[in-house]
Amino acid sequence: MVLIEKQILQRINSRFVVNLAYAYETKDALCLVLTIMNGGDLKFHIYNMCGGDAGLGTERARFYAGQVACGLDHLHKMGIVYRDCKPENILLDDQGHVRISDLGLAVDVPENGSVRGRVGTVGYMAPEVIDNERYTFSPDWFSFGCLVYEMIEGRAPFRARKEKVKREEVDRRVKHEPEKYSSKFTECARSLCSALLAKSWSSRLGCGAGRRGADTVRAHRFFRTLNWTRLEAGIIPAPFVPDPHAVYAKDVLDIEQFSTVKGVNLDAGDDTFYGKFNTGSVSIPWQTEMIETGCFDELNLFVPGEDNKEGPTLDLQLSPPPPPAERTGCFMFARRMLCPQKKVPPRLRPVPVPEHLLPATS
Repeated sequence: MVLIEKQILQRINSRFVVNLAYAYETKDALCLVLTIMNGGDLKFHIYNMCGGDAGLGTERARFYAGQVACGLDHLHKMGIVYRDCKPENILLDDQGHVRISDLGLAVDVPENGSVRGRVGTVGYMAPEVIDNERYTFSPDWFSFGCLVYEMIEGRAPFRARKEKVKREEVDRRVKHEPEKYSSKFTECARSLCSALLAKSWSSRLGCGAGRRGADTVRAHRFFRTLNWTRLEAGIIPAPFVPDPHAVYAKDVLDIEQFSTVKGVNLDAGDDTFYGKFNTGSVSIPWQTEMIETGCFDELNLFVPGEDNKEGPTLDLQLSPPPPPAERTGCFMFARRMLCPQKKVPPRLRPVPVPEHLLPATS
């Protein structure tokens, strides 16, 4: 799961999904360096930041829902189904904008294919997931409907907060009971949630256009007052800006949640796994930074060979030749970066340094 999450994260470059900056391992931990999100998660804000009454209100819920929809749109266009959309996994940054996090259950959907898996969080899983049917992106729009409902109502649609109820009962409610709406819902908010929480995926909003299902969701009249172009550019001010001196968590365990397994003997297969995980900086944002800072241009000089074509790839396994008796020039090596989306092998080649750049010799 952690390797799948890492491989998916390194392909993502969206302001609405946490981005991977670095991946490495220590003696006893696998580490993913991600976008820092200091504002807490939506669950904390829904239940602890609104006085005595839970919920965020329609306008604030609309803003967060719009940004989450953009995040799901990005994932779906890349062929990824998220499968764990819930308030705990939507995080706020310093400016009050939100991003999708925790992609441990995400999986690639084959082109013109589907996946199966009864995974997710009880109360947020779609009926087709509960029944272990095959699906593509429909579970995300059902969970998204649960999220919008909870932000407005201040409770999940199929289970009250801290309600003691068995998993089987929650699954039964999801599959057979309609959700209830209070006076907190406007007519268009109720219309959106009802369309997203349809029991059958074929009649659910967002599920009729495959990877472009977000277009139909964003076209709903609930989002009529939202300027999508400005929202996607990140220039709409957030309705709530976190206090930089506050900690938006009730307990340290809400922040420090790590999985630890002891007493495991590692073998050669594990070393292969760690080699795939421990790759350092491979993400698209990191590569973009290399380009913007000029490192890419400095490391990728065009060196013409015969007929003004690039020279052959050097065989670095060969022993270096002995140094010449007289210095006639020097070489530096340039490495072509490997983009995770393009299977182009790294190439190394000698780059002659112009004579005027050589240091003076006595």
